[in-house]
Amino acid sequence: MPTSMPDIAHNADALQTGTLDWVGMGDIELPLQLASKGLQELPVNAKADAFVSLNKPEAKGIHMSRLFLALDTLSCEQTLTPATLASLLDQFVTTHKDLSNAAKVVLNFELPLRRASLLSGKQGWKSYPVTITATIKDQALSIELAVDVTYSSTCPCSAALARQLIQNAFEENFSGKTLDHDSVHAWLGTTEGIVATPHSQRSIANIKVKLPQGAKEFDIKGLIDIAEQELKTPVQAAVKREDEQEFARLNGQNLMFCEDAARKLKALLNQNNFDDFYVKINHYESLHAHDAVAYAVKGVEGGYQV
Repeated sequence: MPTSMPDIAHNADALQTGTLDWVGMGDIELPLQLASKGLQELPVNAKADAFVSLNKPEAKGIHMSRLFLALDTLSCEQTLTPATLASLLDQFVTTHKDLSNAAKVVLNFELPLRRASLLSGKQGWKSYPVTITATIKDQALSIELAVDVTYSSTCPCSAALARQLIQNAFEENFSGKTLDHDSVHAWLGTTEGIVATPHSQRSIANIKVKLPQGAKEFDIKGLIDIAEQELKTPVQAAVKREDEQEFARLNGQNLMFCEDAARKLKALLNQNNFDDFYVKINHYESLHAHDAVAYAVKGVEGGYQV
């Protein structure tokens, strides 16, 4: 008969006793079938971090293979929903009876969405980084949804300075002259007329929300949509000349500092049914070598901090 294989994690003494907050694995490759409101079920290639607490001070370690196999079942046999996440975490804790009272899983993936152009009617793909974090402790479940939304921000200060230069150029060109519509119209269409333009930059809003207790579904697209609608200038996919012109108009009509973007999203998220939220605004400056950054949270007791 074959001899039994040694189980060091079960039989050996810990080198140092003590409890640990989280023990597990990171960056597990995990294809998943995602279900989210407003979308047909679709496959996503995720990376998963999986953990349980280690509450038994003298235990050598946890059973990592049990976490991996539970994730594999989610990948191969189930669809990703709040309910299957809750079941997964319950299995993490159940299979670590007497070792753990808490479990956590973090799923990172890119969500591809078809996005329409501003005017031309063309469509293209945009991918949005998404993180779903689910935690259970003493049977209390918490699920967080985080998305990154990329947009263009045009500096109000730069716009004002550009307008002043255009006014100065107009004064220099037309001072003392009799104005007529055709000459002014033609001048405005030249580089001498629009002598300066404001600077804008690609910007990213990192948005994290805590789903209400008992949430039955994710609404990833819905969160992205309301954020883009509020910011007005999300980066585009398919672009024809009329779309580029409309994008320029939207930038000119929605000048914003990082503080403006943070306040817009804070007000927006306060209107929605989220238990808590966290916003980080990153304006990757085209003028400066550094970035402009702003944070906002809902401000609930024991909630997200900055």
